[in-house]
Amino acid sequence: MIVRRNLDPKVILFYSWKDLLYYLLLAVAVYTIDRYVAAIDFHLPFTIVTIISTALAIFLGFNNNQAYDRWWEARKIWGLMVNYSRAWARQASTFLITESDAEQEELRVLKQRMIYRHAAFVHALRVFLRKRHDYDATRPEYMQPENEYADCKHLMEEKEFKIFCAKDNPPNFLNQLQGEDLQRAFRRGWISDFRYVQMDQTLVEFNNIQGRSERIKNTPMPRPYTYFSRVFVSVHATLLPFAFVQELGWMMIPVSFIVSFVFRTLDMIGERTQDPFDNKIDDTPMTSLSVTIERNVKEQWGEQHLPEKPLVQEGIVF
Repeated sequence: MIVRRNLDPKVILFYSWKDLLYYLLLAVAVYTIDRYVAAIDFHLPFTIVTIISTALAIFLGFNNNQAYDRWWEARKIWGLMVNYSRAWARQASTFLITESDAEQEELRVLKQRMIYRHAAFVHALRVFLRKRHDYDATRPEYMQPENEYADCKHLMEEKEFKIFCAKDNPPNFLNQLQGEDLQRAFRRGWISDFRYVQMDQTLVEFNNIQGRSERIKNTPMPRPYTYFSRVFVSVHATLLPFAFVQELGWMMIPVSFIVSFVFRTLDMIGERTQDPFDNKIDDTPMTSLSVTIERNVKEQWGEQHLPEKPLVQEGIVF
């Protein structure tokens, strides 16, 4: 997620340089032909471009609103993940009780396992949602940490981690293990009926968070919206020089270039915010949130050695 107020021009150029080059070359070509090849009349009525511009602006506005709703919902979902994670660590460390001195150490191990396993669940869900295989160190996303399940290894038992890696849905597997440990604690008499139900409900909330996240991940914006917005922006940019050339002369080149850039930028905003779990620089900062959750739950358990806080790199937090 980009957190600084100003965007890096290098990033903007990386994603738009091909379009910008097309806009510039087209404007120069139209002006040159209109100026030096008098037999060809490239002029278009300005009214046509005005109508298209108005319709396109409305369409892009609607498209961007829907894309932002998806991005904001993703951020709210992971805000709930932070809240329920803290609640789970508190419940696991305070709800489970035994009066037997002989069972104190066994119960302590169980509590720690349930708290640490949840931190692994959060990291696993982040990796599971991003699932990106086109990592390229030359792209602006080069600052991103690797998206691997290895981040979960230090939070789980070795045998459990091997089984975890072989699962089709690793985060769901960890939630299942949490439920089994909770049931084991209930059978041992370490937790009351009421508290058992409360902790199980917290696990249900983690299932809900995962399900809502998967819904956004697996249901993209309707493709006609994304496809035709790109087509309409390209058509609009192509017609602009023909409408401006006779009225503005050489000034048509910078004017049509700027107007085309504005519409292309509006299209790119919607395009890059509609999929908030794609591991891009403007996505939901799940890496940062995962580390924050791990720090929080470990601190609640009493751990002194916490993972380092995520750094803001060039105005970006992942």
